[in-house]
Amino acid sequence: MPRPRPFTVSRRAPREAPSGELEDTRAEGAETVKGRGRGTNPRLCHPARSTYREAMTSIGGAEMVDWKLAVATATRLVRPGPDVSRDEARDVVAELRRHAKSSEEHVRSFTRMSPPGGPAGDTPVLVVDRAGWIRANVAGFRAVLGPLLEKMQDRRSNLPGGAVLGAVGGKVTGVELGMLLSFLASRVLGQYETFAPATRELPGAAEGGGRLLLVAPNIVHVERELDVAPHDFRLWVCLHEETHRTQFTAVPWLRDHIEGEVQTFLAETEVDPATLLERLREALQTLAGGRPPEDEEAGGGRSIVELVQTPAQREVLGRLTAVMSLLEGHADYVMDGVGPQVVPSVAEIREKFQQRRASGAGRLDAALRKLLGLDAKLRQYRDGERFVRAVVDEVGMEGFNRVWTSPNTLPTKAEIAKPGDWVARVHGRSDG
Repeated sequence: MPRPRPFTVSRRAPREAPSGELEDTRAEGAETVKGRGRGTNPRLCHPARSTYREAMTSIGGAEMVDWKLAVATATRLVRPGPDVSRDEARDVVAELRRHAKSSEEHVRSFTRMSPPGGPAGDTPVLVVDRAGWIRANVAGFRAVLGPLLEKMQDRRSNLPGGAVLGAVGGKVTGVELGMLLSFLASRVLGQYETFAPATRELPGAAEGGGRLLLVAPNIVHVERELDVAPHDFRLWVCLHEETHRTQFTAVPWLRDHIEGEVQTFLAETEVDPATLLERLREALQTLAGGRPPEDEEAGGGRSIVELVQTPAQREVLGRLTAVMSLLEGHADYVMDGVGPQVVPSVAEIREKFQQRRASGAGRLDAALRKLLGLDAKLRQYRDGERFVRAVVDEVGMEGFNRVWTSPNTLPTKAEIAKPGDWVARVHGRSDG
């Protein structure tokens, strides 16, 4: 009987898939799943991988972030996936693909949202391993942070010794980013990549659209940890992630709106390295409990992103927090709303999953979650779901869907906490 091996995913053309590996005949390329053994490359592989590799190499060197080093560091440090046999791995990927497909109709029927041109068939669903998730996110970081890093690099090039500082600093930052991604890569179950740059290895939707990632080893790990029915849990996860895909494909202006807010936030970033380092030092002191008690109210409980921002950025972050709370809460509401019809054990899954979210995994994990702002993300799930539920209860699903009319109908951060205020503003009616 074959020995179980850590869960990894590789990409090959169908004709090159060795015997025993899962073939997928999607138009944009095939994915295969296998256990790791002698001679097995655990990375995502593809006949055209040289194109992606050249792109990653060209952005190393003396830039603010050595992206190639970030990928190498993260893939080296990330923990291996759960042990599975080759047949088990094949079955997991096949089932996730089926669930992703079936989730489309479930979500569209429940939310009454549909892409203007019909089903979002050009938005790929990629089942990846942890290394694949890392590569995709490094590419995404590069795309989003590009304008800011160019501005900072121009400022640094005018400083004495700027070239030397750039070469060293870029590698240090690359290692730090890699360490961060290695931590996150074992925790993310799925992700809709809104700003995903398309490559031959990691295709995206047409005209700059996104792609949906399902991280197979993490899904298997959590379903085993929770001791829940694998079939039900995998479908439940797919319902959440498919809701995000529906949000962006059915609301064409949403992606550009969020990208604009992100770029506004980044444009307000202080580009003076000394100032940034000072703000970072103060932020770390606060997170470590080093600030005096009188500063607790001003800084306690914030993430590092919140603590290094300027006043102008706080306004933008408030708007981004509101829209992200809406998106995450809506996805949670949908996955539970659809759940009873197609996921028999949804109540058990939700209870155990909420307990897992609340408990974390020890002191170090809790510290990292606070540092990275992950605790705030958990609040977004909770507060956003309450907002959606309250609005749907008040004005129905069609009434709630007016939230997608334009940026002006998105809830504010204050309205997320008080759904009745949004109803009054958008529908012209109060709770009474």
